[in-house]
Amino acid sequence: MALDHVNAYALDEGDGWTVVDPGLDTRKSRAIWDGLLAGPLAGKPVTRVVVTHYHPDHVGLAGWFQARGAEVWMSRTSWLWARMLVLDEHPLPVPETMAFWRAAGMDAAQLATRAAERPFNFCDVVHPLAYGFRRLTEGQEITMAGRRWRLRMGDGHAPEHATFWSREDDLVIGGDQLLPGISANLGVYASEPLADPVADWLASCARLAEFADDRHLVLPGHKLPFTGLPLRLRQMIQNHHGALDRLRDHLASPRTAVACFAPLFARPIGLPDYTLALVEAVAHLNHLLLRGEAAREMRDGVWFWRRV
Repeated sequence: MALDHVNAYALDEGDGWTVVDPGLDTRKSRAIWDGLLAGPLAGKPVTRVVVTHYHPDHVGLAGWFQARGAEVWMSRTSWLWARMLVLDEHPLPVPETMAFWRAAGMDAAQLATRAAERPFNFCDVVHPLAYGFRRLTEGQEITMAGRRWRLRMGDGHAPEHATFWSREDDLVIGGDQLLPGISANLGVYASEPLADPVADWLASCARLAEFADDRHLVLPGHKLPFTGLPLRLRQMIQNHHGALDRLRDHLASPRTAVACFAPLFARPIGLPDYTLALVEAVAHLNHLLLRGEAAREMRDGVWFWRRV
């Protein structure tokens, strides 16, 4: 992927470690953790894995640590999605996904190529999770590394995305809900083709802004830790409002979702980012549709969207 890393955090519990978002289950990731466990983390076991959300780059090695004796803590929604997707293996894309891609305007040549290829499968990079977990909920208070942390859930990028706000000092663990400089992907998939993650994201940003302060040091899921959280939350809201404004203008003529890449993204979209761009384009179009600001018409299995 273009975003080639995830931030994992090890919190010292005295007699063990809490690990937050351990990363993909790959040979390289396991080798990195084996080196850490033999080096800087040596002498104490990983006793708990905390997962901010179910996406594979965050939950991938949770089950691997669980098999070594760690307890997994995550939201119920994240645990259910991760458990389901690990078991949901497909050698070829399912018909619903093929129809979804076609409806979004994917060209025939790329559709034919994908129809004959193994798609991304969760189980390729996520270790199976054992049966059992500790549930994280909105407003809950937990202790990690001698600090009390208040949980605040976000939505849009992932349902019930956990963020952790220290009550002892200025630290916030933000996962992908609170990122510096880059935008979290807001995607719609064949599993829920009329979802509106843009509305969920905007509501979450507004809700979290009530607790944000310039003193906070945010430990994000990607890129470097940052301050200035109130400004960053305003920027994330404004970025999507700006994208929606450009999209409304673009829909003066009927367009497919793929034909909406240009107004939504400030850079060319290549193959590595194509699917993420497609699902985010559908998300913004759904938002306008559900607000009554756009309409769509299907022609030969492809949705064409226009401004109302």
